[in-house]
Amino acid sequence: MEYTQHKQLSNEYIIAKIADFLAEDMPDGDKTTEGTIPEGVTISAEIQSREELVFAGEKIIPHCFGENCQTTLNHNDGDYLLNGDVIGVVTGPAREILSRERVMLNLIQRLCGIATLTLEYAEIANPFNVKLLDTRKTTPGLRLFEKYAVAVGGGYNHRLNLSDGILIKDNHIIAAGSVTKAIESVRKAGAGLPLEIEVDNINQIREALEANVDGFLLDNMNPQTIKESVSLIRASENGNDIFIEASGGITLKNIHPFLETGIDAISIGALTHQAVSKDICLNFIT
Repeated sequence: MEYTQHKQLSNEYIIAKIADFLAEDMPDGDKTTEGTIPEGVTISAEIQSREELVFAGEKIIPHCFGENCQTTLNHNDGDYLLNGDVIGVVTGPAREILSRERVMLNLIQRLCGIATLTLEYAEIANPFNVKLLDTRKTTPGLRLFEKYAVAVGGGYNHRLNLSDGILIKDNHIIAAGSVTKAIESVRKAGAGLPLEIEVDNINQIREALEANVDGFLLDNMNPQTIKESVSLIRASENGNDIFIEASGGITLKNIHPFLETGIDAISIGALTHQAVSKDICLNFIT
């Protein structure tokens, strides 16, 4: 299953999102800053890492501070930073830097957290040629940013949204009446997209193979059952062309047995919904 990989974000998208975030944070201006900092004061500030992290935000940070500020970055997306590394320096009106600081930090800290966690998983999975996939378990309004961070960290993007691909899940099967009925119905709808189905037992796999699906998501199966499922799928007609991913309860602590089952990928919602924001600060240079 090949989906668009979100390794770049358009300037238009970033600018529009940052504008929304700033409007949320100061709908009627920054009263504290406006009351304490005179107009016309110019200052420089360092953006610094306070712990080890994978940097994600090279193209985002300059847009956080606007056209009146000059931002110089010392690192590129994907760089591994140490505690104390200076990510970059921003120079411009003190009011603008102070008023926009928190939005920048909140976003970049989160993206660096996702990229760092993704790298931890990817370094384990890469030697087995197993792709590490994200999911739609993202923060509303931040999905494209978060999937971008996964790509920066060495992971791969699953479908961006419900319009991007067909993935029949357990509730679809229940509502449709059976695996076969769900597959037949979605094909009649004529979306023309590759068809993947989530299964949790061997009988569902056999039924779906009869309908010639393009991919399987093996949900909450143990490694031994996954091996048996992969053998069944690969032995079918065109079985080597069928995409197989596993998901459900796979963590850094238990991932190794799953990597040796013959699957193509592992999808892990925790990359986005359990990532911990990294510690980054902005300090004025005196």
